[in-house]
Amino acid sequence: MRDLAYLKLLAKEYPSVKAASSEIINQTAICGLPKGTEYFFSDLHGEYEAFIYLLRSASGIIREKIKETFGHIIPEDEQIELANLIYYPNRNLTRMIQAGRFTEDWQRITIYRLVQICKEASSKYTRSKVRKKMPPEFAYVIDELIHVDYNDENKRVYYGEIIHSIIDTQIADKFIIALCELIQNLTIDNLHIIGDIFDRGPRADIIMNELMQFHDVDIQWGNHDISWMGAATGNPACVCNVLRIAISYNSFDVLEDGYGINLRPLSMFAAKVYRDDPCTQFAPKILDQNIYDAVDPGLAAKMHKAITIIQFKVEGQIIRRHPGYRMDNRLLLEAIDYKTGTVKIEDKEYPLLDTSFPTVDPRHPLRLTKEEEELLHTLVLSFRHSTLLHRHIRFLYSHGALYKCCNGNLLYHGCIPMLEDGSFEEMSCDGELLSGKALMDYISEQIQKAYFLGDDAPEKDNARDFMWYLWCGAKSPVFGKDKMTTFEHYFVEDKAAGKEQMNPYYQLSQKVEVCERILEEFGLPGESSHIINGHVPVKIKDGETPVKANGKLFVIDGGLSKAYQKRTGIAGYTLIYNSRHLALAEHKPFDPNRESTPKVSIVEKMKNRVMVADTDKGHELSESIDDLRELVAAFRRGDIKETAD
Repeated sequence: MRDLAYLKLLAKEYPSVKAASSEIINQTAICGLPKGTEYFFSDLHGEYEAFIYLLRSASGIIREKIKETFGHIIPEDEQIELANLIYYPNRNLTRMIQAGRFTEDWQRITIYRLVQICKEASSKYTRSKVRKKMPPEFAYVIDELIHVDYNDENKRVYYGEIIHSIIDTQIADKFIIALCELIQNLTIDNLHIIGDIFDRGPRADIIMNELMQFHDVDIQWGNHDISWMGAATGNPACVCNVLRIAISYNSFDVLEDGYGINLRPLSMFAAKVYRDDPCTQFAPKILDQNIYDAVDPGLAAKMHKAITIIQFKVEGQIIRRHPGYRMDNRLLLEAIDYKTGTVKIEDKEYPLLDTSFPTVDPRHPLRLTKEEEELLHTLVLSFRHSTLLHRHIRFLYSHGALYKCCNGNLLYHGCIPMLEDGSFEEMSCDGELLSGKALMDYISEQIQKAYFLGDDAPEKDNARDFMWYLWCGAKSPVFGKDKMTTFEHYFVEDKAAGKEQMNPYYQLSQKVEVCERILEEFGLPGESSHIINGHVPVKIKDGETPVKANGKLFVIDGGLSKAYQKRTGIAGYTLIYNSRHLALAEHKPFDPNRESTPKVSIVEKMKNRVMVADTDKGHELSESIDDLRELVAAFRRGDIKETAD
C-alpha cells in the first residue's frame, strides 16, 4: 500500500471515490491517444525572422495539413495565401483590409477553412487539452465549431448562425487571429532547442521573447548560450567574448536596443586609442543592417579590436589562475615578439598581420591598462544590471540543461568527450576523475553555481571562470575541439596555424555501436533510441547528411545562421517526431518576399504508432493511475474518509 500520509495529501485534490475514479478514467484515456508532435531546432544564432517563420509554419507541416484538407478543392495560390494568413494573421489581415478584400464572403469562407484545419490539428488531443489552448474569450465558440456534426441539419443551421453573428458583430478579424494562433499552438506539442540561440544573427533577444511565450519548451545549452550565461554572471572574459562576436557581426541592435548594454564607453575608448589604426583585420561582417543602432564600420572595427585585445588579456589571466585547464598554449600575447612583429605558436614562428598593440606592455602582456580596467568594469556592470538579459538568462536556467533524456532520445548540443579508442574522456573535477554522464552532471552543477551562488560564496569565482572554460576548453562538451584559435584568425595568415581539431567523438559517433554505448551510458538502451545534437553544420552541398550511424544519430545544425549558408547549401533542419514517424524538414534561406516552405522527408517510420502511454508522460500517468487506484482502495477500506466533492 502507498504511504498513508501521501494518500491523505492526494485526497485533498481527489476527496472521494467518484473524484479519484473520474481522474483514473481521464488519465487512462489520455494514455490511449497518439503522442503529441515534438519539434527539434538547433543553432538558431539570432536569426529571429527565419526562426519565427519556422515556428509559426511548424516547419512546413501546416502547409501539408492545408494541402491534405483542401488540395483537391482550392488552387495552390489560395492554399499559400491561407498558410501565410495562419503564420502572420495580423500582418495579412491588415493587407486584406487595405486592399478592400476583407468582405463578408471572404470572412465566412476563411473562418470555415481555418476551422477545418483546427479540427485536423486537434484530432490527437483531448477536448480538454485543446480547450485550454484556446483564447478564453472565444473558447466556447471555437469548441462548438470544431465539434459540430455536419450530418445534423439543426447543427448546420446552428453553425451558420455562429458564423453570421461573428461577422455581424464585426469581430471576425479577432476571431480569425485566434483561430490562426490556435492552429500554430496545436501543431507543435513540444519544442526542443538543441543549443546556440545567441550570436552571429541580429536579434537573439527576440527569439528568447518568442520562446518564453511558447507553451512547452526546453533548451539544451550550446557554447554560445554558455558564453552569454557567463557574461550575465559577471565573468569579464565572457563579457568581452559576447561583445566581440556581436560587434564582429555588426549586431549592435541586440546589445543596445535589445539588452540596453551601453557601448558608448567602448566606442569612446576605441576611437581614442586606435585613432590612427585602420584596424583592417577587425572590419565587421555586415550580414544584417542595424535598425536602431547603426555604427560606422570604421568605428566598429576599432571597437572590435579594442574589446578583442582586452579579451585576450583577461582570458590569459584566467589561464594563469587555473593551471589545471592546461591552456598555456593559448597565452599568445606572451608569445609575441613585439620587436620583430612575429608570434610563436607551437614551436613555429609566424609574421603578424597586425602589429599595432598600443595597450599591451611587452613586459606584462596580460596586464590591463588603467583605462581598460575602468572600461571593463563599466561593461561588466552593464551586463550585471540588464533586466531583460537576466530575465532571459533565468529562463535559460529554468527551462534548460546541458542534456535531456526525452521519450527515448538523448539531446545535447555538442558532444560527449571521447578518446580515440572510443572510451569516454576523463576530466579532473575537484580531485575526482569524471567522464560520460557523471561529467555532464558535474558540469551542470557548476553552471548552476556560477549564476545562483552569492558573490561572497567561496566557490563562486571558480564556477564563474569555468563558464569561460566551457566556451573554449578542450574537454568542454559544448565546444568539442582541442583549442579555440580566435587569435590566429585575426593575426596569422597561415590557415594551418588556425586549424582546430575536433574531438574524436565526431568521427566515432558515426558508428552505431558508439551511439549505442553513449545511449546506454545515459540509461537509454533500445532500438528506438536516438542521439540528437547540433553544433557542427552539416554541409549538404558537399554530400553530407544529418542522419548518421544508420539512423541512431541526427545532427540538425544545417546552417540557419546566414553566416554558414554558403558552406552548408541550405538553411538548417527541423527534426519532427510525431506518433507515426521521424521526419526532417530542410529549410530554405529565409526571404520574406517569397514562399519558403521547407521540404519535409520521412527518415524513420515507427513500427507501431507511438501512443501517450509509450512516452515519458505516459509513464508518469501510469504511476499517477496506480496512486489513484490505491487512494480509491483506501477510501473503500475506510483508511481515509471521503469528503464532499
